[in-house]
Formats: sequence, structure tokens, C-alpha cells
Amino acid sequence: MTENSPKIQDISLEKIMGDRFARYSKSIIQERALPDIRDGLKPVQRRILYSMYLDGNTYDKGFRKSAKGVGNVMGNFHPHGDSSIYEAMVRLSQDWKLRNPLIEMHGNNGSMDGDPPAAMRYTEARLSKISGEMLRDINKDTVDEEWNFDDTEKEPKVLPARFPNLLVNGATGISAGYATEIPPHNLGEVIDATIRMIDKPNVTLDELMTIVKGPDFPTGGILQGASGIKDAYTTGRGKVFLRSKTTIQEIRGHKQQIVITEIPYEVNKALLVKKMDEIRVLKKVDGIAEVRDESDRQGLSIVIELKRDVDANGILNYMFKNTDLQISYNFNMVAIADMRPQQVGLVQILKEYIEHQKDVVLRRSQFDLTKAKKRLHIVEGLIKALSILDKVIKTIHGSKNKSDAKTNLIKSYKFTDEQAEAIVSLQLYRLTNTDVTELEKEDKELNSQIDTFTKIIEDPKTLMKVIKKELREVRNTYADDRRTKIEAKVAEIEVDTRVMVASEDVRLLVSHDGYVKRSSLRSYQASTADDNGLKDEDYPIIDTNANTLDHVFIFTDKGNLIYRQVFEIEDSRWKDTGSHLSQVIGLDSDESILKAFVFKDLKETGNFLIGTNENYIKQVSFQDLLPGRTYKSRASKYCKLKESTGRVFDVYYVDSDAKNLIYVFTKHSYASAFPVSEVPVVSGKAIGVKFVSLKTDDQLAGYFLAGDESEKIALLTQRGSYKQMKLSEIPVTSRARRGVLTLRELKRQPHRICLVTNITNDMDISIMTDANQEIAIDRASHQSTDRYSNGSFIMDPATDGTPVRFVKKINEKE
Repeated sequence: MTENSPKIQDISLEKIMGDRFARYSKSIIQERALPDIRDGLKPVQRRILYSMYLDGNTYDKGFRKSAKGVGNVMGNFHPHGDSSIYEAMVRLSQDWKLRNPLIEMHGNNGSMDGDPPAAMRYTEARLSKISGEMLRDINKDTVDEEWNFDDTEKEPKVLPARFPNLLVNGATGISAGYATEIPPHNLGEVIDATIRMIDKPNVTLDELMTIVKGPDFPTGGILQGASGIKDAYTTGRGKVFLRSKTTIQEIRGHKQQIVITEIPYEVNKALLVKKMDEIRVLKKVDGIAEVRDESDRQGLSIVIELKRDVDANGILNYMFKNTDLQISYNFNMVAIADMRPQQVGLVQILKEYIEHQKDVVLRRSQFDLTKAKKRLHIVEGLIKALSILDKVIKTIHGSKNKSDAKTNLIKSYKFTDEQAEAIVSLQLYRLTNTDVTELEKEDKELNSQIDTFTKIIEDPKTLMKVIKKELREVRNTYADDRRTKIEAKVAEIEVDTRVMVASEDVRLLVSHDGYVKRSSLRSYQASTADDNGLKDEDYPIIDTNANTLDHVFIFTDKGNLIYRQVFEIEDSRWKDTGSHLSQVIGLDSDESILKAFVFKDLKETGNFLIGTNENYIKQVSFQDLLPGRTYKSRASKYCKLKESTGRVFDVYYVDSDAKNLIYVFTKHSYASAFPVSEVPVVSGKAIGVKFVSLKTDDQLAGYFLAGDESEKIALLTQRGSYKQMKLSEIPVTSRARRGVLTLRELKRQPHRICLVTNITNDMDISIMTDANQEIAIDRASHQSTDRYSNGSFIMDPATDGTPVRFVKKINEKE
């Protein structure tokens, strides 16, 4: 069948789809979504302006129904739906979208609240005065034309655009594979920059940016980020921040209010007010009494009324960070240049515009020159005819008809066909001495015009002078003051937590197995001491009063650090277990909580002392472990471990100038002491330095930090023997020494240290075993001994279980 039907082609679906989509993409890129770099208009916008111009719907005449304008555009030039045409027409009239609107509209043309415009049958429109500058001289063959969709009428490919509309009014659009986001600019600045480039064709971007400082949005606002603006003007892409213009005002009752008079470009005002009111209702910020939109014909005004004694700047910063009161604006300056989409910077846009204006003015001058020469030819013929008027009248009188009269005039007096036509069409009242004078005056003027047009065409400098002169006229007529304030640096938004969270004292608990909770003091006080909701085998690492604004650092035995502010921890009844850290932070199944600290702020200057079972010790600065951006979902590393069996023994917080001593013990009962100052301060990812000098078969048993000579050492051996010693039994040396023996070595069943800690006289101490059995120690029956004693047996590991940890409690009687 294919062979018998030459019109049917056997082509793969991939090729067909690729070809058709390429055509479709090219069509919507060039014919719908992206603006032309010369006039800054998309096809639908250009057709709207041109159609209204043809219809005489200009600023100096009355308004006409929008539906009539839309119908003309759709019927003559734009073969798409009426809704898309009307939406484009409405946008061209919105003074909060365009810096210099190209259409004036009567009726509801939408609002900053996102309200839709009234139907086109209800509104009226006409071209604005500045649109006349976009269309000026279009009837003088200044731009190329093409046939419309049904080849019945011609339309311009581009408008003359007597000012750089692409920059002045900006553009936004999405196409196949391309998008554009060009912000509006100040008309006066853009024209001054264009004139500077005409005067100095090799002008640098930095010099142009002294004139065009940045976008000038119709809604004003404050634009921050000079580097982002320069990136955009260089490459076409850049990021800046646009924030609202706000003031803090004092009102009666010792209260304050935040008044917003300008909001970022294309932000929906109603949604912004709604979002800010939701923050008030949900009490995400404590201290907002009311949010009101007081905008009227006098201008925009949003008021955030605050309660008494509230940090207004803190609340404003929170609003900047969490609402569209401040937005990031991304330049993506894409336009059609040389029939294809290009990402363009400021210099290229102005160069392309100047080239366009050169072409427009040259073509206009050529048109005017041709017209002037034709008229001069006629005027010269009329003057000649009036000089021999009697002969001309006699010749015409003797002719048979108009055609014969023209022929006789040409034959007898050497007139051209055009001159003869003008003579025979001349009315009798023109045959006066006055008309001869007027013709001679017109002849002189036409010769002067011809000289001017010829000079413009032939002399590039004269051409540029004309372009500059006309640009200055536009600037003087339409330019106004800048609305958007430019700030070089992007202001960092620091939201004080006290703005968002009410200060409240609570009870905080972090358990060994990773459960965390905060409870009200009322809930805590209503419970018994041991009724903390934890499993029998679990126990608190920290159980203390804290404030919701305090900061918690939680250290695991595998070198992970978890940070939370107290208010971020789940609020539970004290009898409940709380939430497990692994619900949001990835922890290993055999990982446990080692230590937790509570700090009032993040300005501490001390260090964390960290020792591991791999025989390393180090200090890490508090400031080096501050929370990062992703602290809520990821733990940070405070210690690097070499082996999978590596564990952190303990973590202490010490002041930077601490005089404490570190006491370290090995399983074979060697002990040494040295100052904290001998441990270097390194990064969280570092391993550290050697702790002690170990024998081949020995390993660390533990260490502690002590500073008071009244403290004592508590030791427990693997055989269940307990011993107390004075700190002075351990001589102070330096780091990485082996130390002295603290147990007497036995040949059979030697004692090995399994637990060690420091205790004070007012402490009770007990032992917790892996069988979850607690064995109390009667300290009164254990006097301090020397280094050569092996202590006394207080438990049997075979029946009581393996010792796991010491439990120390302050003796309230003491």
C-alpha cells in the first residue's frame, strides 16, 4: 500500500515527534512567550498596541470597550483565544506590574491582592500616552512587516519603540526549554545609559552601572545585593533580595506597630497579609496583637500592631524570614535577538536597541526624504506654471479633456507627468500672487528638509545626534524618580528565638537509650522521683530544670553530636517516655547517649574535653561545635573514631583557662594525672593526641576530671572488689606517661579495673549491673587506702551480674 501511495511516508515515531516538537518549540519561543530585544514586546502585546493604533484608540481620544479591542486583535492578527489577549491587555495596564503602563483602562483591571479583572465587556481601554512613543513613525516604513495569519493584512514584525521598553517595563514568560525574567527599570536611567553608550560605544559595564544602578520596580521596595545585580547585567543571570519598606512607629499605651508601605514586586498583598495573620493566630510569634490591611487610594499600608513590651525588630526579622515580606528575585534575562533566544546582559540589550534605532531613524529619514523630493518636484512645477500662467491657461483651454491637457502641457512646456497632473488639478482660487509666495516658501523649506534628511542618512554622527535628541525628549516627558532603593549588601536576618518562643522553665530529660522530653514543672512535681517513664534498663543522662530558650548539646558514644533548643524537644507528660532521637536523626542501633549539657546561649568560650577507648584525647572549642543549617535532621561529628569498636569514654566541658587535672586509669591499674592545658584544642573531625603510654596487652579503663583535693577516687575491679583512694596518691606528671600502679598485682586471678570515677564526701555511690541490679556501697565502711591495696569485695559478678556503671547521688542529709 505504501508503494502505491507516494504521499504516505514510512517515518519512525521518534523522528516525527522530534521534528514536530522542534517546530512547536520554535513557534512558541518566537511567536508567543519571549520578548523581542528591540521593542521588549511579545507578539500578543505588539499586536494589541498596533491594532488599537490602527483603530485610532489612542490616549488623546475617548476610551472604548475592551471587548472591541480584543475582537480586533483576534480577528486581524492573533489567532488565539480572547482570554489570553484580554489577560495580556490587562497586564499592560497594571501600574503595579509595569513601570510605565502602555494601556490605560477604565474599570476593574485587577489588584495587588490577586483579584481578577472585570470581564472585557465591562472595562474600557485606550493606548497610554507613552505607547505613542512605541508606535511613533510606524507609518513611515520604519519597520519590516509581514502578512497576518490569513494573508489579508500586514502587521509589523517589531515596533519602532522610541525608548528601551525591554528594560523599562521588563518581561516575564515561560517557553519550551526557555524562560525569561527581566525586571522593570527606571526610564530616565535607562535612557541616560543609552545616550552614554552612543557617546562612548566601548563604555564598560561598571560605568553603565553608575547610571543604571539596578531594577526599579513599580512597587518600590529595597533591593539588596550589588554583586547579584552585576552578575545579571554581565551574564543575564543573577540573584538579589527584595524586601518591603517598613517603619516601626510608637502608638499610645507604650505599644509599637510595624507599618509596611511598599512590598516586593509581584507579591500578592492579600496572601501576604493572610500569612502574617496566620502567624499571629497560630502564635508562631508571641506579641502580635493584630494585622490590618489599611491600603486605600492614598497608597499601600499594612499594619502589624504589637502588644506591649515586645521586640518589634525581632518580630520584623521573623516576618522577613518566614513570609514574602522579603523575597529572592532571580534575573533570567532571555530575549529574542537575531531570530533566536539569547541570554543577554545590559550592554548587549542597549547595543541591540541602539542598532534598532539607527535602522528606524534611517528608514524614517529615507521615507521623509523621498516624500519631500516628490513634493518639491510638484512645487517646482507649480511655480513654473504660475510664471507662464496665461500660456498654461490657453493650452488647457484649447485641450479636449484633462488627459489631453496633461499631454499638451508636457509637450509644450516640458512638465513631467506628475507636475502636469498637479497643474490640471489646481483650483482657480490658488492662482493668486499669495499662493506663489507660499509655494516659494514651501520650496525653500523642502530644500532645507532634503538637506537635513540627506545629512542624517549620509553622516552617522548626525544620525546619532537625532537619536539622542529624541531620547532626551522622551526622558524629559516621561521620566520620574526612582522608587526602589538599592543597597549593596544583603542584610543577614537573625531571628531571636525569644520572639518565637515564650520563655518558660521546664524539666528536661535525656536518657542513655536516646529518649528526650521536656515537661512542665507542674507535671514533674506531680510525679514521683522514679516515675520518669523510662524502661527499667534505661536511665537519665541528664535530668534537670531548664528554660525553653536554653541550648542542649547531646553527645553519643560514637562521636555524634545532636543539638536542640529546649523548646524544639517534644513536650510530654513526665510519666511518658518521650520521643526517640532516631525518629529524626540517624543513629546506629548500638549507639547510646554519653553526655548532655545545657547552656544559656551559644556564646560560650570554653572547650569540650573528649577521651576515647582508642587511647586518644583532645579538646574541641565550643564555638567549633555550633549547630549548622541541617542540625534538625543530621547529627554533626565531634570526634573521629578509627575502628568500629571505638567508643568515646566521656565528655567534659571546661573553661578555656581551666586548671583542672585529668586522672586516667588503665585496666591493668596504671594511673597518671596531668593538667588539662597539656591537651591541644583541635577540630571536631580530628582524632586527637595520645592519652597514655599503654603496655601491649593493656587498655584504658576510664578517666575523670578533678580540681578539688577533697575529692576521692572510687575503683571497682572485675572481681567485685571496691576501693577508695585520695587524689594525692596519683602523682601529677605529664600526658602520655604510663603512670603508677594502683592495685597490688596478684599471680593468680589478678584484679583488673572495670569502673573508675571521682566522688566527694557528700555523695552516695552504688553499682548498676547488666542484670539491672543496683548494689549500694556503704562508704562509711570503706576508708581511703593507699595505692597497694586491692580493696574489699562488695559483690559477686557471677551472681549479681557484670558491673556496668557507677551511680552517684548527692546525699541530702549531708
